[in-house]
Amino acid sequence: MDAMTALSACGGAARRPVLAGLGVDDASLRRASRAGVVTQPARGLYALPTADPAQVELLLRRQLLTCVSAAPFYGLWALDSPGPAHVYHRRGETSDGGLSHGGLLLPPDAHRPVAALGDVLIHALRCLPLRESLVMVECAVLRGDMTVEFLRRRLPGRRNGRAREVLQWVDRGADSMLETLARTCFRQAGIGVQAQVYIDGVGYVDLLLEGWLVIELDGRQHGEWAQVKKDQRRNNRSVVQGYTVLRYYYADVVHNPGQMLAEVLTVLAGRRGKQP
Repeated sequence: MDAMTALSACGGAARRPVLAGLGVDDASLRRASRAGVVTQPARGLYALPTADPAQVELLLRRQLLTCVSAAPFYGLWALDSPGPAHVYHRRGETSDGGLSHGGLLLPPDAHRPVAALGDVLIHALRCLPLRESLVMVECAVLRGDMTVEFLRRRLPGRRNGRAREVLQWVDRGADSMLETLARTCFRQAGIGVQAQVYIDGVGYVDLLLEGWLVIELDGRQHGEWAQVKKDQRRNNRSVVQGYTVLRYYYADVVHNPGQMLAEVLTVLAGRRGKQP
């Protein structure tokens, strides 16, 4: 493999041992450097001119992305997390204002400066609030890339009690991040929730609360008219069969869960109040 192809496989930048593992020898690196197709930001570190500066900086500092900052690499659900990157540093500290995570249980990715998926999730469970860590873990579990038991075994003792509590809310029924967040919000409030329930003439609905209140979730910011009409017809067919329907969007579930829950509780209380 030539130097440019190997660097492309590594995301644009890599250290010499990683490139050697891909079959790139020192002579190839020297030729590529002289030709200007490969740069050398530091001794033993090589990069394409188009390499992401953030990845180059990670390699310069000998850091690994982890926790929520590694979610895009693994394609995990994640809530927006502005602020400094979450990194693992072998010395347990960072000098750039990043959020440092200590301890690795597994070998990191072979070609990129990213912690292994198991360590990424363990760091998230120890670091992030429940909602943020839950969506990452549940996404990995639903895809079959991780198991709850694997994580639980690696979170022993009282100091990991809060992290293990998050694992109690992991479920296999969700079809999206919004379903995970809404389902957990309702269950934490003591509401009976079923996910992905099939209703004759309607199809699968996202959530069914207390056997009669349908919750539909939509992550689109702006719905197309054809889809809006389809959704409304589904709502109508649900109501005709005796169900009540509420529909919520990304902003409701992610940014205003308290208001969403208050509305649901009001509807549930109204039905209970009418019962003889």
